[in-house]
Amino acid sequence: MSIAVGMIETVGFPAVVEAADAMVKSARVTLVGYEKIGSGRVTVIIRGDVAEVQASIAAGVDTANRVNGGQVISTHVIARPHENLEYVLPIRYSEEVEQFRTD
Repeated sequence: MSIAVGMIETVGFPAVVEAADAMVKSARVTLVGYEKIGSGRVTVIIRGDVAEVQASIAAGVDTANRVNGGQVISTHVIARPHENLEYVLPIRYSEEVEQFRTD
């Protein structure tokens, strides 16, 4: 199984909450965290199989755009991220989310 990282950046917290909810409901992915960027921008980060992450990102974008005032700024999927990224960036499975992981 090829693991991937997916990210959606939105303007507004309600949009990112709605996107995160849709992402974990639509595919077998694990929500690993979120980052408040500033100026109302928030990024949500998921992990899972490459195809699952891609499907999840598509569902999250569609749902976030339906939120009143919600706006998707950017999305990105990184297939097979280098292990060094996991130690530098907040994209790895932490103890808090390990229980939701379904490997």
